[in-house]
Amino acid sequence: MPADPLPPSEVLLQSLRSAAFGGLSEDERRTLGRLLLDLPLVRDTEHEFRTESSFGDRMADRIAGFGGSWPFIITFLVVMVAWTLLNTAILGPRQDAFDPYPYVFLNLMLSMLAALQAPVILMSQNRQAERDRLETRNDYEVNLKAELEIRLVQSRLEGLQQEMQALRESLQPPAPR
Repeated sequence: MPADPLPPSEVLLQSLRSAAFGGLSEDERRTLGRLLLDLPLVRDTEHEFRTESSFGDRMADRIAGFGGSWPFIITFLVVMVAWTLLNTAILGPRQDAFDPYPYVFLNLMLSMLAALQAPVILMSQNRQAERDRLETRNDYEVNLKAELEIRLVQSRLEGLQQEMQALRESLQPPAPR
């Protein structure tokens, strides 16, 4: 009993993997396959990226977004000034300061904040780099498709020009002898 025939998409993928297309990268093969199957190449990479991100990834992005903003810097400065004023000018003269100068507890809190914030920022930067790679790959595929379409149009135009030239030559009266 003969094997079931492969669907056209699988036949196309096998031929794209063959030696004839061996010089193409995987992205080029995928793009060419989608082009030949008349599938869209343009993707919403932002939506694709958001739907594939985990809760921790989204939290890292939010924390890094807030940690690198003016509201964070202003809030941070206000808290530090309030802390030093409270412990130096208000509670300091009464000997009730909970963190007297040199503010050892404040330094501990700042160190812990930096120790937690640095890896979160790095995670967010890694995610941004992955997002950039996804967008770059999508741009490459779209540009490759555009190049292939332009070449197709150009070859059709050249064919039309040759036909027009042949038609012109056939319509010209023969030269007198």
